[in-house]
Parts: sequence; C-alpha cells; structure tokens
Amino acid sequence: MMKTSRILGWLLLAGVVFATLAPIGLRPVSDAPVSLERFGAYAVVSFLFALGYPNRRWQIVGGLIALAGAMEAIQNLELTRHGRFGDFAVKAAGCWFGVLVAIVLAFIPASMAKAEGRV
Repeated sequence: MMKTSRILGWLLLAGVVFATLAPIGLRPVSDAPVSLERFGAYAVVSFLFALGYPNRRWQIVGGLIALAGAMEAIQNLELTRHGRFGDFAVKAAGCWFGVLVAIVLAFIPASMAKAEGRV
C-alpha cells in the first residue's frame, strides 16, 4: 500500500506541475469549479504522500505548500497564466486537508485495536 501510494503520489504531482505551469491551452478542463479542482488535486497528492511516507507528514505539508507557492509565482512568467494568492490559499488548504484525512484514517485502526484489546 505504501509503495503504491508513493508511486501514485509522484505521478499525480507530475500532472499537477504540468497543469499548473503549461500554457493555458494545454491545461486539462473539467466541469468542476476551478477552486475545487485545485483543492482536490492538492488534497489527493498530499493524502497519497502522507500514506506513502507516514513519518514525513509535516514535511509533506510544508514541501507541497512551498511548491504551490513557487508555482503560483512562476505562472507570472507565462503570458497566458496568472499566479494569485487566492489560488495559492486554496491549494494550501487542500494540502492540509489531504494530510489530515490520512492522519485520521491511520488513527482509526489503531484506536479500534486498542478498544478491542489487541494492543
């Protein structure tokens, strides 16, 4: 499970980097609101990394938030893109959400085992 989460996390992160930095015409489009796309992408990436690297969760949050900020700044170099603080804030919130969900899901089996006396 950890290895799969790591591989999927890195693949999805590569897709996020491409979608963020590529010219706007190459950006994938869905019917979802753009903020939901941003939040969801970063939530899933951080969730997968938090599952794949459980001892590095806080570094994952910090690293992904720093990457999101850097990519928002870099977008200003591309004529068809624009980096905005609001977009960064949505991405940062997605990072926190994904890691927190992974922490909660990791805690549930341990607390159930303790309640059943298996610890």
